[in-house]
Amino acid sequence: MTNETTLHLMCGKMASGKSTLATSLAKNNKTILIVEDEWLSKLYPDEIKSIRDYINYSSRLHNIIKPHVVTLLKEGISVVLDFPANTTKQRNKLRIIFEQANAAHTLHYVEASNTKCKQQLMKRNQSSPDQMAFTTEEEFDTINQYFQAPSDAENFFIIRH
Repeated sequence: MTNETTLHLMCGKMASGKSTLATSLAKNNKTILIVEDEWLSKLYPDEIKSIRDYINYSSRLHNIIKPHVVTLLKEGISVVLDFPANTTKQRNKLRIIFEQANAAHTLHYVEASNTKCKQQLMKRNQSSPDQMAFTTEEEFDTINQYFQAPSDAENFFIIRH
């Protein structure tokens, strides 16, 4: 990783290892980590009970976080944004941040099979049963049906993990 101010975006299926990678990336000097799940759980405790609720509150949070992240990037502070960039639409909303800040970006694509993700999801559920709003295998399948792997045509700088 260079010293260039960078917005790091995370892409991958649920439980693929995105948050673990994000934490590792944020250990660099002048880099902060912003984790969507942490903000949502503190701002909207006990209010996210469905996927529809998640979409609503996540959109609100994105609107709050976007100008803050733009400011951080403009001040020379790199940001690891542990928000899903799992669909073309999500990635395009996040693109606005680094474009407005005139900063570099990296889209970290964590590739993992459904089987591996489900195994990791089961381990996460056992070790931290209250950590995530959506943690069942059925919910994984429901959310995973919307996942879109990034393509070169989207013009992101992609690193595959």
